[in-house]
Amino acid sequence: MPATLQDARRTTPTTPLVRRGATPDSRLEALREKTLAGERLTMEDGRLLYETPDIWSVCEIADAVRRRLHGDITYYNVNRHLNYSNVCALSCKFCEFHRKRGDAGAYEHSMEDIRAEAAKARDAGATEMHIVGGLHPYLPFDYYTDMIRTIRDEAPTVHIKAFTAVEVVHFAKIAKLYKGADRKEGIRAVLKALKEAGLGSLPGGGAEVFDDRVHDEAYKGKIRSDVWLDVHRVAHELGLNTNATILYGHIERIDDRLTHMDMLRTAQDEALSRLGYEAAPGGAVTLTRPGVELPTPAMNGRGGYFQTIIPLPFFPDGSELENLPGPGGVENLRTLAVARLMLDNFPHAKTFWIMQTLPMAQLQLASGADDIDGTVVWYDITKVGGVSTHQETTVWDLCKAIREAGFRPVERDTVYRRVERDGASWRVVE
Repeated sequence: MPATLQDARRTTPTTPLVRRGATPDSRLEALREKTLAGERLTMEDGRLLYETPDIWSVCEIADAVRRRLHGDITYYNVNRHLNYSNVCALSCKFCEFHRKRGDAGAYEHSMEDIRAEAAKARDAGATEMHIVGGLHPYLPFDYYTDMIRTIRDEAPTVHIKAFTAVEVVHFAKIAKLYKGADRKEGIRAVLKALKEAGLGSLPGGGAEVFDDRVHDEAYKGKIRSDVWLDVHRVAHELGLNTNATILYGHIERIDDRLTHMDMLRTAQDEALSRLGYEAAPGGAVTLTRPGVELPTPAMNGRGGYFQTIIPLPFFPDGSELENLPGPGGVENLRTLAVARLMLDNFPHAKTFWIMQTLPMAQLQLASGADDIDGTVVWYDITKVGGVSTHQETTVWDLCKAIREAGFRPVERDTVYRRVERDGASWRVVE
């Protein structure tokens, strides 16, 4: 077993997917060479990755990248999700989660509820609370800073990963800080206040797909791509790490997905340059080149960065777009693999088992993903196959799934530091 992560990156061999009866696509060899050399793939390369019938090679190349970056390691964490309210001013067509105040099933948690959830997370040994909710039109901004302080008071060692970019802009509006040309300063003021209260990082939700046509048809009224990216850029400037998502399989096109990925990696180029990474001609900063070290939390004094890409499949059931079929398993595999290959400057790629299922997540671990997320416990955004909001798995199940897929489980905290634990007691291994 390699002694360190860097040893794992150097010594772990690539194990290709088993191919039976499939004809390799010779056009992918040039992409393989570019990828292994750490060169940035073009939009045309991305189209080929989506259009080729040789899904085996696409996944194999993505697996080679994840093994170069992380060896045989697959990360998981012990976390707890909290949805503080499903009351939302928006009515996005793809969303089954939102309610209006007074609707059946509408809820909003009190500070006593939130303190109780923080205590449950602490007592269960969670290293993270992941918090998102609807754009509540009546709660004041101090509800959210009080929420963070309450959690910090009850569970001081738990990392608080909270509020999508959409929520952050909503907070700036209700605090009357989001005004015209000064919108970034309003965003900055909100993020500073949340960070001072104890916010540790931002999740990647609310990105959906960066395309105005899709935006206007599926989630009109939500912030557009430029504003979503502004929130994450400001967070990075303040030293906060963030994640990124892409919601696929609804009314978007392949080119829309690729444009989304290209916009994300351009923003990450800026973040990594701030950390001291050298850009190639054209401005690309790739982490997939041989010998390049991955960014670490120790760099946060200079700025934050995107930690992981999380492709999320669209679930049509119960939404206004329920006439659509949603993506299938092969498309899920391909999209994860393409994201891993196109986002050459993202340290991690996550398969979110809640939305992918554990069996699909196992396949995606061999198709570019190095993170399977965590124990979750409570999740009210999507419900695969009609399951309830109580969607929990155990560390034992996560580790079993990782080992069955041929990888080595490693517990992490939110910013990808290794964790050692004895039951509910845990510590970060620097």
